[in-house]
Amino acid sequence: MIVSNPVNIKYLTGIDAEGTLLITRKENVFITDGRYIESVNRVLTIDDGIIVYDIRSIREEDFENFFLFCSAVGFEENYVTYAKYKEYIYKYKIENMQETENLIEQQRTIKDEEEIGKIRQACKITDDCFKHLTEFIKIGMTEKEVAAEIEYFFKTHGAEEVSFPPIVASGANSSMPHAIPTNKKIETGDTIIIDMGCKYEGYCSDMTRTIFMDYVPEEAKTVYDLVLNNQLSTLKEYVDGGNTKIISKLVENNFEFNRYMLIHALGHGVGLDIHETPVISSRTAQTLKENMVITDEPGIYLPGKFGVRIEDTVLITKNGAVTLTNSEKNYVILKSTAQKSK
Repeated sequence: MIVSNPVNIKYLTGIDAEGTLLITRKENVFITDGRYIESVNRVLTIDDGIIVYDIRSIREEDFENFFLFCSAVGFEENYVTYAKYKEYIYKYKIENMQETENLIEQQRTIKDEEEIGKIRQACKITDDCFKHLTEFIKIGMTEKEVAAEIEYFFKTHGAEEVSFPPIVASGANSSMPHAIPTNKKIETGDTIIIDMGCKYEGYCSDMTRTIFMDYVPEEAKTVYDLVLNNQLSTLKEYVDGGNTKIISKLVENNFEFNRYMLIHALGHGVGLDIHETPVISSRTAQTLKENMVITDEPGIYLPGKFGVRIEDTVLITKNGAVTLTNSEKNYVILKSTAQKSK
């Protein structure tokens, strides 16, 4: 198999450098260039059983020897471009290239203790950031300023980086699920969606909270309560053996009964990538398994008015779901300086 996706290479080897991993009949080979040889050799040990080659030291005729006498060679069809596919066939003299059907991605869905520990730490940093934001956010701040503070907090409190660009959407902007932070200033009465996550030793966290400035508008209360109730009820359905299609349909039906819609997936896997298998959606049926890490994120969005989304990163165990992000989910109301002085 030729492993090209750098995330899959990191998962299999710990290597975080540009290159290609070859799994052959005789040996495992990592081909990189001179810029990364030293750092790769620091990661690998003799027990890893991987031979590292500087691409400049490999002659053109040597490439065909890697897969000599192999009846088939797998490739990552969801990552490799058609141009790269043709290059592999020509370079390695491969007669039969076969799709691997997300073989490694499927393996990544079940986390081991070390992986879970890293995700837990990423989630803890995310919870700490949310607590900081409840004291930091003030009337007149822009969405961009809050987003910048999130990134700064993560990088100064043990995280490597954000796991995705943070979403800070206030007022009418919160009706857009993937809103990009703008120069809009936060105002009294705003509903504010904050969707954020960080990476700790390569592993991601993901959490969304919807908060309010000074007070909760009456219409928002109804929507918030409905979203929260469904978020909590979903946690009870997140069990080993649970069917993702059925779980998602329960939320969709409840939203529709109340004349709302779930316009995005109910959740997704989290790991080295922020979006991994499985996808929790009524469009596909997958089975939840022990030690999967997924999100639980129902949301309702009223165009031009406001939106509400509540999301946690969740670990599936034999005894049910364990939330790894634990920030407050009941109404979080931030008071302006003027109100605080009263």
